[in-house]
Amino acid sequence: MRIPGKRLRRTKWISAGNVAVAVEVELVIPDADPTEPCCEAETVERLREIQGHADRGELDRLRSHGKVYVAVA
Repeated sequence: MRIPGKRLRRTKWISAGNVAVAVEVELVIPDADPTEPCCEAETVERLREIQGHADRGELDRLRSHGKVYVAVA
């Protein structure tokens, strides 16, 4: 179900260990409560899935979701 309102594209950061990934997501400023942007359920599930890939260090999968950064010592 889509929330009625203005749609925005923003970057969300997901990190785990020495890996961070910048993921472009769609946020909604709901017509019913325009105080701040929020994520729809599908976006939250996608971010959880990406967090799981980051937790497991699956760099190839992360690259399919956004720009990946790895800290090197």
